[in-house]
Amino acid sequence: MATKIISARQQMRAAQSFPFFSSIAVMVPVLIPIWIAASIFTYASMAQHPCTRVCEYLVPAGYRFYGLLGTWVVVLNFSSNMAGWVGGGLNLAIIIWIISILVIVPLGIRDILRAKREPWQEITIETTE
Repeated sequence: MATKIISARQQMRAAQSFPFFSSIAVMVPVLIPIWIAASIFTYASMAQHPCTRVCEYLVPAGYRFYGLLGTWVVVLNFSSNMAGWVGGGLNLAIIIWIISILVIVPLGIRDILRAKREPWQEITIETTE
C-alpha cells in the first residue's frame, strides 16, 4: 500500500475553505447560486477528511450556510406579504442581505482565524493506489 502525507498547511486550508467561500458568496450575492452548487461538492469531499479537526470546522460552517439558505426559502415564500411591512421588495432584499452577512461573515472570519492559530501537524494515510 502506498502512503500519502497530508501537510499541516493543507489541513488548515481545508478547514478554512468552507467558511471563506461562504463569506465571499454572501457578500457578493451573484455568487450564491454558484457557491450553493460548489458547496455541496466541497462539503461532501471534506466530510470524510482523515483529520477530524477539519470536520470540526466544516460542520458548523455548513450548518450556518445551509440553515441560512433554508431560512431564505421560508422568508422568500412570504416575501410578498413581508415586502409591504418593510416598505417594498428592495428594502426586504437589503434587510435579508444584511442579516445574511451578519450571520455568516463574522463567524466565518472567526473560524478562519481560529484555524490559522490551530497547531496542525502533518498526517500520513495509507492509500490503495
